[in-house]
Amino acid sequence: MKITNSESNTSIAEIGDGIYRISTPVPPNPALPAGFTFNQFLIADDEPLLFHTGLRGMFPLVSEAIASVIPVGTLRYLGISHFEADECGALNDFLAVAPHAVPLCSAVAKMVSVDDVADREARGMGDGEELSLGNHTVGWIDTPHLPHGWDCGYLFEKKTTTLFCGDLFTQPGADHKPLIEGDILGPSEAMRDAMDYYAHARDTDGLIAKLAATNPTTMACMHGSSWTGNGSDLLGQLAAALGK
Repeated sequence: MKITNSESNTSIAEIGDGIYRISTPVPPNPALPAGFTFNQFLIADDEPLLFHTGLRGMFPLVSEAIASVIPVGTLRYLGISHFEADECGALNDFLAVAPHAVPLCSAVAKMVSVDDVADREARGMGDGEELSLGNHTVGWIDTPHLPHGWDCGYLFEKKTTTLFCGDLFTQPGADHKPLIEGDILGPSEAMRDAMDYYAHARDTDGLIAKLAATNPTTMACMHGSSWTGNGSDLLGQLAAALGK
């Protein structure tokens, strides 16, 4: 792990072949007494992809971290799970410095939000659609309302079997290792109990089963540590917890 900004403690770490986790901790505050982390994921390839842009105010921190690996201007895709400030707050800032970059999102997000807000037309992906970045290939998985947002979806990278799982397994706290094998479901369920941000979609079991079918070995979480292990089993445990 490399600290790229000593004032914010923003860091970057390679959690898979060519896949980097950028993380900025937020200290304890009244809204989040335990603190929090905002993570973005960079796939460094022929056509680099950033999944989650971070909040608009975090643009200097995130771009500084990216620049430690690749020139920021070479970004080709700016992916988001759903339309929310920590997903795409800095979207137009990145579009301004990366002339060939385009937003990457679900077809629904493109239709209802992104094309209106972004300074460049988005590439809306359909469920199951794949995109080659060079050495890596990502596939889009629609997951409406899991955990929230009609437009929600995730990316699965085939080479490293990494599921970029967004707000699933959100863990409280500001001090998290980049990649762990320990328990992330327990802390994430404690977070859900305290602040229920799930939409409780009617087809939650089916959506989680679709994610589990990818057989991920790395879960790239937007908040907290990323995780390595039997991702299908972990997703099954999440489905069971949500069904209680």
